[in-house]
Amino acid sequence: MRIARLVTLVLTAHGSADPRSATVTRAIAGRIRRIRPDLDVRVAFCEQSFPALPDVLGSLRGPAVVTPLLLADAYHSRVDIPALIAASGVEARQAPVLGNDPALLAVFRQRLTEVGVSRHDDGLGVIVAAVGSSDPSANAATAEVARRVASGTRWAASTVGLATRPHPSLAEAEEKLRAAGAQRIVVAPWFLAPGVITDRVAEFARARGFAMAQPLGAHNLVAATVLDRYELALTSVSGTWSVAAPPVAVAQRPGA
Repeated sequence: MRIARLVTLVLTAHGSADPRSATVTRAIAGRIRRIRPDLDVRVAFCEQSFPALPDVLGSLRGPAVVTPLLLADAYHSRVDIPALIAASGVEARQAPVLGNDPALLAVFRQRLTEVGVSRHDDGLGVIVAAVGSSDPSANAATAEVARRVASGTRWAASTVGLATRPHPSLAEAEEKLRAAGAQRIVVAPWFLAPGVITDRVAEFARARGFAMAQPLGAHNLVAATVLDRYELALTSVSGTWSVAAPPVAVAQRPGA
């Protein structure tokens, strides 16, 4: 049995000028603490919100796993966060992003159910609204969310509409669903928290008379997924610590 010094979990969100985003991040951190009261959980942001990731890392006395509160594996997870960790000079490892984990898809379906969506509605079309990325692989992962959320349903179709990229736009997503036979359309935001971009999506939905589900939010399954990514980073044989690996004490199993 390996008994390791507890490593701080630094829950790291992108940050936003909209305070609702930081509120959700802190609420998720609170749920993580309730699940793992033994674990030191800190909140940090890459930009616009406080505390900033470099400041949080600089305040630690031991190793940390920087766990991105991000759905997409794109610029922020591949460039921003690694650069901030490297510049900090502290003992830290970065966990994988949350991605389209089955637990998050379960929350996504729950949010749709909350606005009256039935999996048996064969006249329904669902727009999975996402932020969009310059990285094609990130957009492909979002398209996979649209496919998976519709799996096992009788919906007419589901498709992605990007809020910040030109194609496919939310309007183009609507056209695609209409062409597939959708008589009713619901907008499902593939976002963790409300903010400026989800407000833009909501304006589109209101103008069209579409119902819109809530973002994933501070759900226990979101917190559990964060913890899963933290554990993956701790146990990864390929991951490296930015300075040095944390000391690990090795104890023999009883009777060994």
